[in-house]
Amino acid sequence: MTQFAFMRWCLVVSLSLLLVSCGVNPSAGKTLRVATEPAFPPFEFQGTGGELQGFSIDLMNAIANAANFQVNFLSLPFDGIIPALQGKTVDAAISSMTITEERAKTIAFSRPYFKAGLAIAIHADNQNITGFDSLQNKKIAVQIGTTGAKKAQGIPGVQIRSFDSAPLALQELLNRNVDAVINDAPVTLYAINTGNLQGIKVVEQLLTEEYYGIATAQNSPNLPLINQGLTKVLNNGIYNQIYQKWFKATPPQLPAKLAIGNQNGAGTSGIFNSISIILQAFPTLLWGALVTLQLTVLSVVLGLVGGSLIGIIRLSHIASVRWIARAYVDFFRGTPLLVQIFMIYFGLPAVAQELGFNFNLDRLVAGVIALSLNSAAYIAEIVRAGIQSIEIGQAEASQSLGLSPVQTMRYVIFPQAFRRMIPPLGNEFISLLKDTSLVSVIGFEELLRKGQLIVADNYRAFEIYAGVAVVYLCLTLLSSQAFSKLEAWMNPVQRQKKYDRELK
Repeated sequence: MTQFAFMRWCLVVSLSLLLVSCGVNPSAGKTLRVATEPAFPPFEFQGTGGELQGFSIDLMNAIANAANFQVNFLSLPFDGIIPALQGKTVDAAISSMTITEERAKTIAFSRPYFKAGLAIAIHADNQNITGFDSLQNKKIAVQIGTTGAKKAQGIPGVQIRSFDSAPLALQELLNRNVDAVINDAPVTLYAINTGNLQGIKVVEQLLTEEYYGIATAQNSPNLPLINQGLTKVLNNGIYNQIYQKWFKATPPQLPAKLAIGNQNGAGTSGIFNSISIILQAFPTLLWGALVTLQLTVLSVVLGLVGGSLIGIIRLSHIASVRWIARAYVDFFRGTPLLVQIFMIYFGLPAVAQELGFNFNLDRLVAGVIALSLNSAAYIAEIVRAGIQSIEIGQAEASQSLGLSPVQTMRYVIFPQAFRRMIPPLGNEFISLLKDTSLVSVIGFEELLRKGQLIVADNYRAFEIYAGVAVVYLCLTLLSSQAFSKLEAWMNPVQRQKKYDRELK
């Protein structure tokens, strides 16, 4: 009995100590999912080994160490970070995000951790742009959803090209497709000082006074923990060490809090408000849908012409010609369309400049070329399979009647094969219609990019992207019906039945 009482006493003491330890440090062992966009050196970027590096990464790790929690970094595009915070798929975000009134209505910010501002980058030989006032009627590249994009919208007569990341915007400047880039000053200066941007200079720094903050969802229980760790890092000298490491300078004084209004307002919500937001966005989305259809039709027509020729060449008796066509098909089917768009729009002008001459592509032209070349590879296989599906006896009969191989293909084989190609060609058209969304990465404002620009202003990702999905669905359903009607019209049996019914 005494032994049992002793064991019970030990168990009670152990549980008490466990509860006390948890009460003293409730964050011990906690892991926060922290979003970042690793395309913003020197703040967030990937090192040579693929590991995350930068000022923000070092700072977040120091904050986690000071507040005794773990960090799991997740890479997200910048314009997707706020929707991820709203949906609580991530716990926090450190991605050089400027604290603004608009953002504070939908997410909450920590105390400021960096003082920054915008800078104007231009070509070194550009003498026309001397400051912000001389940007009127110019072409400007910005990163979507940033304060630089907001600042550019207030310039009279400006043509804005929005990109998913700062490096793409700067590459657009290097290729001389735009006159200037409005971007965060530390990032632009870092790229110039490291030699990654040749022939680029900054003409005006710190157009605005901005502060970066660590973002969380509204009313997040993690925000006090992050602020606690950040305050400790600012006070114990670790922040100064990290700043010196990346900027070789003494950090400026940071305010404990910014006066940006109420950060806990969740904003209006409800089904009727969501419907209202979608309806307001629909005119803009429909305009983007027209651009999407323009891209699709042009690319399909050119792809059909090129694919038909390549498909016929694939059946050539000349081995070398046949293998060239096979190599084309394998390349464009075996590499991602997104990579092909980057190669054509950004890669070709860069290669041309290396060779000593300027070569630029319009975004519409680059998009159509990439989509057409990719579509031609798939259409070529559809054409080849359609031709091979026609019985060999028909070609032999045509030859016995004195028709040449070209006449046989034109009058006998291809018309029958084309009727069999319609269903897979319809699938290719619908796939291409959806693939046009990839052209948004070069700043072309088709349907998806229009939606992204709206989200960058109102931060209502679910409603806007639901509207984008509805428009795409309508386009694909209409396309499917059109190809079904074409298939029925080209079917001689169905046409005869229809004719017989009309006679009755």
